[in-house]
Amino acid sequence: MKYLILLVIVVAVLLLAKLGRRNARSDGSSAANKPSAASEKQTLLACAHCGVHLPVNQSLPGRGGVFCDEAHRSAFERAHPLE
Repeated sequence: MKYLILLVIVVAVLLLAKLGRRNARSDGSSAANKPSAASEKQTLLACAHCGVHLPVNQSLPGRGGVFCDEAHRSAFERAHPLE
């Protein structure tokens, strides 16, 4: 009889521990569940020279549109001179 009571106590403790972990994960307090600033939806633009898509805050404006880096902006402006 004492083994049965001990078994019931052990099972109850394990179930409570499992429920506690499940509640901790489902309340949204963990860092994995919170969206970070980097994972928020961002507008992407295509480089006018190579077509690579990049976020607006990383693009370089130029005469022919936006570019992924200074080299592509320069190459595009050399290939398309002002008329």
